[in-house]
Amino acid sequence: MARKHNRLSVKTVQAKRKPGYHADGGGLYLQVSPSGSKSWLFRYMLNGRAREMGLGAEHTVTLAEVRAKATDCRKLLLAKVDPIEARNAAAASNALDAARSITFAECAAAYIKAHRAGWKNVKHAEQWTNTIETYCGPVFGALPVQGVDTGLVLKALEPIWTEKPETATRVRGRIESVLDWATSRGYRAGDNTARWRGHLDNLLPRLEKRKRVKHHAALPFDEISTFMQALRAQEGIAARTLEFTVLTAGRTGEVIGAKWDEINLNAALWTIPAARMKAHREHRVPLSLRAVKLLQGLLAKRQGDYVFPGQRDEAPLSNMAMLELLKRMERSDLTVHGFRSSFRDWAAERTNYPREVCEMALAHTVSDQVEAAYRRGDLFEKRRALMHEWATHCNQIKRPAKVIPMKRRAKGGAQ
Repeated sequence: MARKHNRLSVKTVQAKRKPGYHADGGGLYLQVSPSGSKSWLFRYMLNGRAREMGLGAEHTVTLAEVRAKATDCRKLLLAKVDPIEARNAAAASNALDAARSITFAECAAAYIKAHRAGWKNVKHAEQWTNTIETYCGPVFGALPVQGVDTGLVLKALEPIWTEKPETATRVRGRIESVLDWATSRGYRAGDNTARWRGHLDNLLPRLEKRKRVKHHAALPFDEISTFMQALRAQEGIAARTLEFTVLTAGRTGEVIGAKWDEINLNAALWTIPAARMKAHREHRVPLSLRAVKLLQGLLAKRQGDYVFPGQRDEAPLSNMAMLELLKRMERSDLTVHGFRSSFRDWAAERTNYPREVCEMALAHTVSDQVEAAYRRGDLFEKRRALMHEWATHCNQIKRPAKVIPMKRRAKGGAQ
């Protein structure tokens, strides 16, 4: 009777040259390719489906080794287990075990690198890095990402959950995103232990839906002119930058990033490109006479492309320069952004300009209804008049009132 197993020998394996399948028995075959290379295959049927499973190259896996592998495959089939699926599961498990050495901090850094290009500004990436290092690093940053369980997430969040609710909420969301990324990359398995709904919402107290908004410290608009007099007495580029910021009600980033090719002094116009605007739309800023005069003075001393240059060549002024100036002026109670609030309060209480004009002057995104009615234009001429009045308000020179002595009436005089 012909043998059903072990039909091949080492010599016959070496001697086989004819392309095709050469059976060893029990589903094991030596495959010879047209090029002459040889490899081992295990062929089987499962649930009416024919499958082939590669067991390695002939020059790497010996006949004895491949027969042992084929025996293992037949045992799996006897248990109704697909050998290919079993091998894939084992490979995934091994990969996961290998990934256990990848730390949460490494995954976070990779996540930030992968998403940096899609974020609006560099600061966002810096905030991600800083919060991960500050709140996650000491707790589980150096641990394998697979090991970040619910207990570790709570250990990082609980100390700041009620003390710093806004920060804590962001940290939780960032942990969740990193863990999701790690799962998608095969570095961890199982549920996301930083998930809020149906998980952490049962373990952490719910924060108020409406958190108190911390407004930027703003100067009352009736005190603006006095402040501007003190500001104009200050020397240096930071003082001129802050004055221009107040006059235009601009944002810090928009002002310090201004370049001379955005300025048209003849038209008294500053055009900020969409790429530098928070709303990603081009914004035209009408310049008052005082703002134009300020720019003319700076143009005479132009050092490069930036209107408000920093200390390094071809770099803008630092975003902290105006804040430091306020400290030197002993006005640490104020913020640069707060002057936008001063402008908005003044416009609301001392002028009759429509709300839409005032909001557009601040480059705020307005509602859909207003968009339909006004977005065809940018109300530029009305905004020019508004900014002219604001500059006039800022330029008012307040002098102390004179005390006029009252004359006493003579006794017996007319009543």
